Amino acid sequence: MILKTSRLILRPWKETDAEDLYELAKNPHIGPIAGWPVHTNVENSAYIIREILSAEHTFAVTIRNKDNAVGSIGLMVGGKSNLDIGADEAEIGYWIGEPYWGRGYIPEAVRELMRYAFDELNLLTVWCGYFDENERSKRVCEKCGFRFHHTEHDRFWPPINESKTQHIACLTREEWLGSFGKQQA
Repeated sequence: MILKTSRLILRPWKETDAEDLYELAKNPHIGPIAGWPVHTNVENSAYIIREILSAEHTFAVTIRNKDNAVGSIGLMVGGKSNLDIGADEAEIGYWIGEPYWGRGYIPEAVRELMRYAFDELNLLTVWCGYFDENERSKRVCEKCGFRFHHTEHDRFWPPINESKTQHIACLTREEWLGSFGKQQA
């Protein structure tokens, strides 16, 4: 499955993306704020591609006319989510490399993945969590129409062996159709 926007192509991850992934994910400003450890080498990134990023509904974010991965976005449907959600719901996760911050790529990718979630997967709700200190992720949620639902304090996050405060937001299919869905039509 390949998804396209005006500036981006969301495509499956390939093991050949390992070097690009490592160059972005070795940055300590990326992973820990999103809940995963800094990548240690290209082999570590290749392992992450094979074991995590190759999951269904997970995409490398690439800029049109270039094939290198600049970030990642994905849906964890039902029981695959970190949240307690139903089979007709999904949690969205995303990140982008620091050289690409501030260009609006992730909000653009999120809107396309929500279109995919609601129009093609027929999901009812998309959930998004972000940690207290992750202001960029909070802004993406706001720009994309998610509404605050609740906060989980001191939730233990095994990948980074830390307890964090996570804010949970959601967007229903009806809300999306009433705002961004009309823009897509």
